[in-house]
Amino acid sequence: MSASPAPLLLHEVRRDGRICDVLLAGGRVVAIGDDLRAAGTGLDPRDGVQVVEAGGAVLLPGLVDSHVHLTQWAAARRRIDVAAATSPAEVADVLLARAVPGSDLVLGHGYRDGLWSEPAHRDALDARFLDRPVVVVSGDLHAAWLNSAAATRFGVGEPSGVLREAPAMELFAAVDAAEASGLDRWVAEATSVAAARGVTGIVDLEYAPIDVWTRRENPAVRVAAGIWPDWLDAAVAAGLRTGDRVPGAPERVRVGPVKHVVDGSLGTRTAFCHEEYPSGGHGMLRIPLAELEPALRRATSHGLAVAVHAIGDDAVRVALDGFEAAACVGTLEHAQQVHPDDVPRFARLGVTASIQPRHVVDDRDTVERHWPTGAERAYPYASLHAAGARLLLGSDAPVAPLDPWDALASAVHRSVDDRAPWHPEQHLPFEVALVASSGGRDGVHVGDVADLVLVAVDPAEAFATGGAAALRATEVLATVLGGEFTHRAGI
Repeated sequence: MSASPAPLLLHEVRRDGRICDVLLAGGRVVAIGDDLRAAGTGLDPRDGVQVVEAGGAVLLPGLVDSHVHLTQWAAARRRIDVAAATSPAEVADVLLARAVPGSDLVLGHGYRDGLWSEPAHRDALDARFLDRPVVVVSGDLHAAWLNSAAATRFGVGEPSGVLREAPAMELFAAVDAAEASGLDRWVAEATSVAAARGVTGIVDLEYAPIDVWTRRENPAVRVAAGIWPDWLDAAVAAGLRTGDRVPGAPERVRVGPVKHVVDGSLGTRTAFCHEEYPSGGHGMLRIPLAELEPALRRATSHGLAVAVHAIGDDAVRVALDGFEAAACVGTLEHAQQVHPDDVPRFARLGVTASIQPRHVVDDRDTVERHWPTGAERAYPYASLHAAGARLLLGSDAPVAPLDPWDALASAVHRSVDDRAPWHPEQHLPFEVALVASSGGRDGVHVGDVADLVLVAVDPAEAFATGGAAALRATEVLATVLGGEFTHRAGI
């Protein structure tokens, strides 16, 4: 176990609209008062208490991103960004222009073909890269696109060069293995980037065994490392329970939930929906109820929390049916399309909606094209809140930026350009969204774990006066994790 940090006194922070001092010791908030240096706390600066002049910085609970693919995000930050491309040929051109000469494997990230007039196909990549292997990861992480050379290297026989769902995720893991020499360092750097935006915790739902953390250094955030069914037997055999320290891993890395994937995604048109897609079909049901119920029972009976991916409205219904049949609770990840009859079931069943608001503004045009009769059911955040559902916010990084201020802004104002907000009746109240961005914490109180963020301006005031753009531009002065600074820039 690591030693507890020295006591830390944050002098003159703004909390709940007033100036006060906050004392941290033993990893927790131990006192809040007007001037703790003279209040007889028993902790004297001369005896090793670090006093930090906060200068009226606004104190908030540390922010938590409740849905991250950490390895993919760390890798995507170094891959060629093709998100702006509007055709297969344009993707190939961007890759050719930016590929490092002599590199063995060309990796792109972020293609979104939901609005393209022609589909992704290996021929478009072969036209620019006949001999160099090329792999392009879709923006939603549910598809991979390869040229012929990459298909040969990784043993992919799909004629189109496009893999979807489980085969795509298996390919991502193979590509990660090819980059293994740099990935652990990239992950550490990525967690520091997250800390610089006020993040103190993430739920990492990466498709990988959690023992990858045994070779990694202590991250700059707390990590709840999710377990996929592929590695569940090993976790059960080891007696792991959610919240336990991952054996051999850094102190900040704990066992997270078991992740089950019921359907695909909107962008890949594999989300399982009641209404047929204009292109045909209802999407993909990856886990039927008959398999989901016993899977949930098994995980929860061994002390493991569960997180169920469900995007289309029929997938959401299957997920909720699974929770009800298994008599367990957990998180339903995404809930991008929910039938009105299922909205009140979240609160009734005690199921938390883990949502990613940036998807709203990124997907609005894709929704209008591919869910033309289901758009009114899409991203029903205000309806879920009104029905009593507990909400948590996240990014799904690298699908969206790992930036809690961006997620918060997208939740309270559903636009990122000069267009009017999309379905503004589903905006979340600011205070609700802030609590959901803080892992459910409402303010800073004595006894809390000392995971905190200090910002230059009260975000509620910033939003009231400057709108969503001001929220996205929030200046983070410091981030504190367990009473220690993980980021410090302005105090």
